[in-house]
Amino acid sequence: MAATTKQVNLFGGEVEDCVFCRIARGKLQSLLVFEDDVSVAFLDNNPVFPGHCLLVPKAHHQLIEQLPREFIDPLFVNLQLISKAVKLGMKADGTFLGINNGVSQHVPHLHIHVVPRRKGDGLKGFFWPRTKYPDEKTAEDIQQAIKSAIDELKSH
Repeated sequence: MAATTKQVNLFGGEVEDCVFCRIARGKLQSLLVFEDDVSVAFLDNNPVFPGHCLLVPKAHHQLIEQLPREFIDPLFVNLQLISKAVKLGMKADGTFLGINNGVSQHVPHLHIHVVPRRKGDGLKGFFWPRTKYPDEKTAEDIQQAIKSAIDELKSH
């Protein structure tokens, strides 16, 4: 995904050429696994492991410290749900949660990586070996597994 070129809107809202704003507004196609009034989650198009999702607030904020307090609780409640769903949907041992906050932030829109982890998966430190899904059907099957896990978790 390409980074934005326009000035960041520090007060929230939408930045016209921000990739994540466009995804959040439904103007750019992605494999969504979750959406509510505050945030969207979708499959990373260059995952560390299959099932790697990004959770982004719908309002444009580049850094965690720019996120208004009233969005912190709902965003992290959603993060908890997505983390559980990725673990359940991918039959993983756990998840890695990561936020680049300025440095190494390829898209300057706050986003949280939710990466399924398994014991012995080879991921060491912060050197993330990135891959591509072998085909669209595989990505869509993974999308459906996580969406089904979200539905299951929300029904309890």
